[in-house]
Amino acid sequence: MTGPSRNMSTGRQSGRDSEATLTDLRRLLSPIFTSYWSRLTVGFLALITVDFLQLIIPRFVKTGVDGLTALSVTSSQLLVLSSMIMLVACTVAVLRFFWRYLIIGFSRILEKKLRDRLFDHILRMDQHFFERWTIGDLMAHAGNDLATVQMACGMGLVAAVDAVVMSAAALGFMLAISVKLTLIALLPMPMLIVCTRILSGRLHQRFNAVQEQFSLLTEFARTTLVSIRLIKAYTLEGFQETRFQSLGEAYIRSNLRVAVIQGLLFPIATLVGNIGMLLLLYYGGMFVIEGAITIGSFVAFVSYLYMLIWPMMAIGWVANLTQRGITSLRRIHRLLGESPAVSKTIIRPLPLPQTIGTTYSCRGLTFTYTHAERPALCDLSMEIGPGITGLTGRTGSGKSTLCKLLLRMYPVEDGMLFFRGVDVNRLSQADIRRCIAYVSQEPVVFAATIAANIAFGKPEATMAEIEKAAGIAAIDADIQGFTDGYETVIGERGVKLSGGQRQRLALARALLCNRPLLIIDDGLSAIDVETEQQILENILNSMGETSILIVSHRVNLLRHAGQILILDDGKVVGQGCHQELLTHPFYSSMVAKQSSHA
Repeated sequence: MTGPSRNMSTGRQSGRDSEATLTDLRRLLSPIFTSYWSRLTVGFLALITVDFLQLIIPRFVKTGVDGLTALSVTSSQLLVLSSMIMLVACTVAVLRFFWRYLIIGFSRILEKKLRDRLFDHILRMDQHFFERWTIGDLMAHAGNDLATVQMACGMGLVAAVDAVVMSAAALGFMLAISVKLTLIALLPMPMLIVCTRILSGRLHQRFNAVQEQFSLLTEFARTTLVSIRLIKAYTLEGFQETRFQSLGEAYIRSNLRVAVIQGLLFPIATLVGNIGMLLLLYYGGMFVIEGAITIGSFVAFVSYLYMLIWPMMAIGWVANLTQRGITSLRRIHRLLGESPAVSKTIIRPLPLPQTIGTTYSCRGLTFTYTHAERPALCDLSMEIGPGITGLTGRTGSGKSTLCKLLLRMYPVEDGMLFFRGVDVNRLSQADIRRCIAYVSQEPVVFAATIAANIAFGKPEATMAEIEKAAGIAAIDADIQGFTDGYETVIGERGVKLSGGQRQRLALARALLCNRPLLIIDDGLSAIDVETEQQILENILNSMGETSILIVSHRVNLLRHAGQILILDDGKVVGQGCHQELLTHPFYSSMVAKQSSHA
């Protein structure tokens, strides 16, 4: 579990070195904003109208106070003023509902659009990508980061526009009452601007650390739950709980560092506003005594200053939301900037050849993993055609690597790997994968029904087709033994099934797709010999011209192959049928050991 963390640290450091510019971030969001410009326009018009209506109310109050002070206002006039204030308040309430629905609703739409794009992008990534990004980090991007962007583009945007409009309008009304008094009330403002600039810069770094720590916490929780049976078998519950608590404490410390900045922004903004109010009470009172302004103007000025305090406080809040939103958006932009290495080699995909014959051929295939010291495959040449091709060799000889290259999980150089006679780098990887069914040693099953698991690769399959595939994979009888048969929900990671049953279920899924090439990468290792032979006979009787590549160490399985390849250190060190390889040292020793155990 520590390995992925170190890899992610390296990935994050390189991400920081190439952070997206604000122009890149605007380019990421602008298509979504453009698509909903009319909704946003109406929403912000409603917001601005609310702001101006709120500014009118102090004018009514000023008129009433001045009239009462001069004893020149009648009860009917007061009733009219009260009615006008009530009417404005009701209008504000209605318009406030509309701008919240339109603008906050848009932020949820933006969140969904980004999440859909993120999910689609992740699905298109290759093996290189998933070796560098942990599941926890991807979940943090799709959860916390998107929620932060939504908040910044929702309430953050509203608060910014509201603060600008309200402060500009309030300042206009204040200047209309008294320029000198306005300048006095705004004397503390530079302190707020300086403090906000300093604290906002630190907030970005600290919030980025929070998101990274959340990724580690999420990944640890995921890996713990996935391997819960192993943890219980080794009685490591206490050890895992201690490690989880340690990660949680680190996450809390990172959040507290952010809270320090947030805790300073709001009090500073409030302090600035209250200092301005203190100056207003003193100097404004003096102006009233001197007759420079009326009591009504003074009351209205106090109301406008209170309205100006909110934008002052909003500066800190908006700065907080903006910095957090930009940090999260940069993380999302960095992820979206990833591209599959396999796709980079495909410039102009050709139509998939429809010829029947050799499915795959390798010519001097050499492949080295990133950061590896030596090649995993070296100058490998072979062909896979109709019938069974066997692949065996010592652990780490390159068998699974070859399967991954055939599945186009990693890029290969031009002129090394050919599908139906055409260089794979001239074909779409999706077209190639649609011709391949794959069964791994550790099959992936879902917490769904058995029927849904088998039909995963062919959702439109009928029950008759599902049962036929299960019959070929020799799991139909096992399924019928369950109370609910094919509608049995097998639980998370197939906990209701044995290892052999999971492998046969995965094989049935691959067989149901009925694709030209079937790759079984040690996918029958948990099945007994008798069942294995039955499955092989079923496959041979039903697959026709299908090309089958079987990776295995079992001689009883390999003896049926038309050709067997023996790999060692990434090279083909033996090739032929079962009889021809009986003189090969590795193969003969494998035969002798399995014969003695029979």
